[in-house]
Amino acid sequence: MAITHDRSPRTDHEVLATTDIGVLLRHGLGHDTFRTALFGDGAIAAAVTLDRLGVLPRSVAYVAKIVRAGGLAYAAGLAEPLPSGAASACLRDWLETAAQVAGTPDDEARAARWLDTVAELIGLRRGSRAATAGPGPA
Repeated sequence: MAITHDRSPRTDHEVLATTDIGVLLRHGLGHDTFRTALFGDGAIAAAVTLDRLGVLPRSVAYVAKIVRAGGLAYAAGLAEPLPSGAASACLRDWLETAAQVAGTPDDEARAARWLDTVAELIGLRRGSRAATAGPGPA
């Protein structure tokens, strides 16, 4: 039995429907075999989720700095790590999951890099939308 892979692009909805970010964080921070999925589909799904909630890239990048300075548990304990309540709750769940499994300083650093990746992807999504929208009315 041969397995074929449909190489057609997936929609945002399909990525979100098939990606459990918490599971990818649990397995991807400490295990090399899951890291590609964490930094691939996991980062894309996180970026789509936070972008839909109106989060700016710099907000996620700032949380990455907080993780580097204080650790995942500290960042997860912040009352509102992002400007909106819904986005904060979403990110807090991911940070708490990551904090539970991060057993080494390398895992913490990897989580901060993952947040930086998510921030970059949000920026790319926003830049792409701005470029396709073109200039406003003259």
